[in-house]
Amino acid sequence: MKSYFFPLLLILAGCQVPNTSKEMHADNARPWTRWWWFASEIQEAQIDRDLEWLKANHFGGVEVAWIYPFNRRDTVATPRQEWLSPEWSEKVRYAKLKADSLGLGFDVTFGTLWPFGDTQVPREEATMLLNDSSFRQVLRLHWEHPRKGLVVDHLNEQALRNYAERMGKALKPALQSGTQSGIFVDSWEVEQRYLGTTGFMEDFRAIYGYDLEPYLDSLYVSRLPYQHVLYDYQRLISQLVIDEFYRPFSAIAHELGAYSRAQCAGAPCDILQAYASVDVPESEALLYEPYYSNIPAAAAAWTGRPKVTAEAFTCLYGWPADWMKREQTADLKLLADALFANGVNQVIWHGKAMGRTEKDTFFASVHLGPSGNLARELPVFNQYLTKVSQALQQGHTYSKVAVYLPLEDQWIKGEMPKEKQYIWAWSHNEHRYLQLPQFLQPYHPLWINANLLKEANVNDGKLQSGQTEVETLYVDANYLDTASLKAFIRAAQSDLKIVMQQVPQPPGLNTDTVGYQKLVDTLLQLPSVYRRWESISTGISPVVTGADLPEYWCRESGTGLTCFFAHPKTKTVSFPMGYGQSLMENGVSRPVKIHYNGHEVPVKLDFQPYQSILLHVDTQGAVTFEDITFVPETPKLEARPEKEKERWEVE
Repeated sequence: MKSYFFPLLLILAGCQVPNTSKEMHADNARPWTRWWWFASEIQEAQIDRDLEWLKANHFGGVEVAWIYPFNRRDTVATPRQEWLSPEWSEKVRYAKLKADSLGLGFDVTFGTLWPFGDTQVPREEATMLLNDSSFRQVLRLHWEHPRKGLVVDHLNEQALRNYAERMGKALKPALQSGTQSGIFVDSWEVEQRYLGTTGFMEDFRAIYGYDLEPYLDSLYVSRLPYQHVLYDYQRLISQLVIDEFYRPFSAIAHELGAYSRAQCAGAPCDILQAYASVDVPESEALLYEPYYSNIPAAAAAWTGRPKVTAEAFTCLYGWPADWMKREQTADLKLLADALFANGVNQVIWHGKAMGRTEKDTFFASVHLGPSGNLARELPVFNQYLTKVSQALQQGHTYSKVAVYLPLEDQWIKGEMPKEKQYIWAWSHNEHRYLQLPQFLQPYHPLWINANLLKEANVNDGKLQSGQTEVETLYVDANYLDTASLKAFIRAAQSDLKIVMQQVPQPPGLNTDTVGYQKLVDTLLQLPSVYRRWESISTGISPVVTGADLPEYWCRESGTGLTCFFAHPKTKTVSFPMGYGQSLMENGVSRPVKIHYNGHEVPVKLDFQPYQSILLHVDTQGAVTFEDITFVPETPKLEARPEKEKERWEVE
């Protein structure tokens, strides 16, 4: 049995990550790009050419991603530096030093393709399923292709560390040269259904007091009692994902002298806790809607992380990619502005291929290179992205209301309706469609969970953590764990105002219902707990008020409040974007009032076509508009093309 101090305390365990001894790369605002290294004989001239081109086009750094060879459909291996060999390590080190010489940051994916794995992962340390003892997840189309590798068991820290020992050894010459780098993990692509690990069934029985085996054939059936069994299963999986993968991953980065950067999207866990476990939480768009970025942004706000990055422009027009090399900058700007308005403050382009010719591309990217449609406007567009990012990295996120992320509800729901599923997404536990309540938009709300609430301070009735401070907590959840109730009671006993929109029910199969009801009664009887938002809304000062508010994000620093208001058309951004969707002919206005430091400041937001607005309100209520004008070429409207005859394999 794994070493648990269970069941509640580990779920509420602190998730603060100590700062590394070095500072992250000094240039934190310019956009970076994922840099695809196809499995081939990497040449130093290629490295020089790509990095110099990126520098000239106002990029701030690269994230190296090692992937399959160009002839991925062949069974004969393409000549290449052997994976993790001294020759391979030397090319990575050379690239790091070249990047340093150009003032570019240099992060590395901690593996080839994703999720983590390679041909050296032994069968007993590979991802396994509870309902199929023969299953091991295969890593496809990676650097060692056509050889098949295995995905490392993401619920087993020792398996991760065994993998990291050889990965870290190969990367160490680069990571310990020059400026600090980050190690990166992409979104969760480990098989989720019936995910397990060695000893899981025994651990489950010891923790919950019953056997999981009789329920396995119907684990994902949406009816009782299977929903409560699924909740217990998800809860244990969540703890393993965080304690056996994300926290060790971050620790490994620090041991290597690096910082950790992670997309936790899709992981079957307490998603806020996962994002709070790493140094740089990263979002993704457009395979996730822009509003998903509120989740990593909230984790960063509560833990004092200065940066929230986003893998941007992935599959912009569809899956895997339409209009390759014909992408329109205006469309990209609309998406980037939507990301800024949902808490992102640095863009990671997806991405730049290091290839033999300009024909070499990665299938799900927009194309970065001299021959693409974006090349003409790329330098000035990157300067725009830099200016907005610089402003949104100042100070800390400013909010008035915390909103409890209904984790228990998401876990107990299980599978999403078929019409909401994608080939890569099927479960509610991904929080893919979870949005903050629209009526709370004037208060610039932030997601929170029980763990972050427990780690925060409540002073003078205000919740404070990571320099962010809010005046109340809003909870609208049908199911709440005992740990969540206890966290709410502690906060309410310190006079934090809490709105409980529902009387919660206990999730899990064998919950002590009598003890649970006592906790509910205790919570609801506290004087700072209210049953309806309307009971306290008049006593809470909003941030921005007005009709039909645009999406926005606010940061507070010593000089006042900085607000980014995205063009109202960002509300139309959803996967997939239409080609030329950003087309605009007329301006639009939104009269608003900004409430700050005791001042009620009327502001008329005049949005010109393609423009968003950045402004600053000082402590005396004076408003200054920042010039962030960037007018892209007028987009062209075209119908979606027929799918190419030869499409990329997707599994």
